[in-house]
Amino acid sequence: MTPAALRPTPLAALQTLPREGRDTLFLLLVIAWVLLPQTAQLPLWCSLGAGAVLLWRGWLAFHARPLPRKFWLVGLLALTIAATYMTHRTLIGRDAGVTLLVVLLTLKTLELRARRDAFVIFFLGFFCMLSNFFYSQSLLTAFSMVIGLMGLLTALVNAHMPVGKPPLLEAARTAGWMALLGTPIMLVLFLLFPRMAPLWGAPGDVINARSGLSARMEVGTIAKLALDDSVVMRIRFEGEPPPQRQLYFRGPVLSGFDGRQWLPMRDSLPYRYVLPANLQASGEPVRYEVTLEPTQRPWLFVMEAAPESPELPGYRNFLQSDLQWLTSRPLTELVRYKAVSYPAFTHGPAQTMLGLLEYVDVPPDFNPRTLALAAELRRDPRYARADTAALVQAVMERLRLGGYSYTLEPGVYGKDTADEFWFDRKEGFCEHIASSFVILMRALDIPARIVTGYQGGERNPVDGLWTVRQSDAHAWAEVWQAGRGWVRVDPTSAVSPGRTGAFERLQAPQGMVAQAFGTISPTALARLRATWEAVNSGWNQWVLNYTQGQQFKLLKNIGFETPSWRDLSYLMIGAIVLASVAGGGWALWERTQHDPWLRLLARARKRLAQAGIDSTPATSPRQLARLVLEKYGDQGQALHDWLVQLEMQRYANAAAGSTGAGAVPARRQAQLSQLRQQLSRITWPA
Repeated sequence: MTPAALRPTPLAALQTLPREGRDTLFLLLVIAWVLLPQTAQLPLWCSLGAGAVLLWRGWLAFHARPLPRKFWLVGLLALTIAATYMTHRTLIGRDAGVTLLVVLLTLKTLELRARRDAFVIFFLGFFCMLSNFFYSQSLLTAFSMVIGLMGLLTALVNAHMPVGKPPLLEAARTAGWMALLGTPIMLVLFLLFPRMAPLWGAPGDVINARSGLSARMEVGTIAKLALDDSVVMRIRFEGEPPPQRQLYFRGPVLSGFDGRQWLPMRDSLPYRYVLPANLQASGEPVRYEVTLEPTQRPWLFVMEAAPESPELPGYRNFLQSDLQWLTSRPLTELVRYKAVSYPAFTHGPAQTMLGLLEYVDVPPDFNPRTLALAAELRRDPRYARADTAALVQAVMERLRLGGYSYTLEPGVYGKDTADEFWFDRKEGFCEHIASSFVILMRALDIPARIVTGYQGGERNPVDGLWTVRQSDAHAWAEVWQAGRGWVRVDPTSAVSPGRTGAFERLQAPQGMVAQAFGTISPTALARLRATWEAVNSGWNQWVLNYTQGQQFKLLKNIGFETPSWRDLSYLMIGAIVLASVAGGGWALWERTQHDPWLRLLARARKRLAQAGIDSTPATSPRQLARLVLEKYGDQGQALHDWLVQLEMQRYANAAAGSTGAGAVPARRQAQLSQLRQQLSRITWPA
């Protein structure tokens, strides 16, 4: 046979690896699992570098090659620190800190020589596992981190089993039992530990060329809009929800226009230019509860219009004059609030005011054909004396009958976006339509502005919650009419009624697996998605949204009339003390159930194993004594005599029937104490 044929297969070589190589490969696999969810947030060089280091260390362990010298480690560390600084422009903060943590964890595996190094890797691994929750607290992330936790605990338990080559399954069972015993303490800490908002949240625009909301709107720069299907909020209505066409959830209002970009109204306007809200609600209210995902923004989305502040514990809310509700700080965590809205409402000044001039401002160097169209409409005898409502109706009729279409791929627009929409392309998504409509209104000397937010959504048939996604982000218009104030006009509904009604809506592109499964069973795919979102919603409601208010509510249910932080702290400390006492009592009870002579013999076995004399639990003390004499001769005589004496005292007395295996009366307790003292005084052979 050839040498290649005699070479073992990788699987056979893996099974014959020494314990050190096997344990190292298992630990590297666990580390890779823990780091995998972070690859989307880490710099590309860090993800590739971490993967390369783990593969390199695995190759060294598989082939029993020596570890690199410290010179290489120092060089790699300096290089990665420099790369971290160049990427993040700092070495502190969340992102830079997580990058450095990943670097330190992976580089530490290259000097994994002793148990002490393994312990450092274990605890770095625990920190990396927790850092995953900086970016996502979803149910899927939590489930994957539970698997990572069990892997790290298994490796930690395995490191405390120094003798032989114990199977990893045995260490995993011990780790699972430890995790099960720690579950009550975990539940107590979850229920009673003071709730604090995450400290790592920072405002920032995370949505660019995907559907969603931003503090500004730049028209025509995106050639293709990708629908983001992620959930923004879930809503539980009290009673029957309103029709879908009424579900407008108000966000930023954009009033300033420089020809290309829409911005909120300037904060520096003199007071006489600020328009009053004058919100007047009528009709039956709609009551609902919103569970809002973290947005990194201080925006509270409520259905138009909400005159009363949403109930959000821990935040101060205030209503702007443009009817947008804001909070005192950005929402960096999942929040849940109750609100009351009135679909029938009026707002804004009823009569002409100086501040309305800001809403008819049109840059003169942009969109000349749109300005000419406005002048043409004004010269038309039908509209020469027409009021605002008639002019709005005329423009909406043009959108309905003029061959305009709603698309997610309009291409990049030029300088004059409104001109291109009205006369050339005649297609776009909601921002093109709303922007072009407002520009034309302003050219007609009608005050107008853009409102952004979310429109529509869908009801989950599993849990009955109304789900609003990023793909439901929308832009509509408001025009001012004398005697009525601001009036909502949605020009997109004239182009595509299905966008704002209960018809077929544009869908986000699906992956290959979803497409294949949906082709086989579209109903089953929709049901599976609804079930998963219902489960995830339950996770949000009962775990992520377990807030300070929920804690105090729990204390009230227990019996506290006016719960406070002091009550919460006392209850938590009492529960931990009670659990500690119960654990200590169980340990003492468990200790009495084991033979103390066998525990003393196990200590001796461990010392002998370190000295090179291996044994099994079936090896008697007398057999061990004989092995000691065979290896060490007269140097091991004292240890030989001690082992023989232990066997005589343990088994001779038990055979005499004086006591059971676990009981230790006074005379035998004295013998046992003497044996312990003798063992501590024995000089072990070198």
